[in-house]
Amino acid sequence: MASRVYKIKNTVWLYPGETASWHFVNVPKKQSKEIREKYGKSRRGFGSLPVSVTIGKTVFKTSIFPDKRSETYLLPLKAEVRKKEKFGDKDEIRFMIKIVS
Repeated sequence: MASRVYKIKNTVWLYPGETASWHFVNVPKKQSKEIREKYGKSRRGFGSLPVSVTIGKTVFKTSIFPDKRSETYLLPLKAEVRKKEKFGDKDEIRFMIKIVS
């Protein structure tokens, strides 16, 4: 199955608590629902799906994780990428994700 590229704009947020160095961005509900329906059978540990992500000029591989509370997928944002692309908590970013099989 060919994988669709999802173009998204959303706000970065910092995970609360002791491990407050984890930054995430949510995949909106509409796209999350479509991803779950199309690729949910390919999920891995913790319901994760492997993705290729493009933010600015930076391309990297990671996984998105389902968040039951918000009914969306969460995209973890690596420190290296945040530094390179110069964004942080509460910044709005544009990114593209593609499910990797």
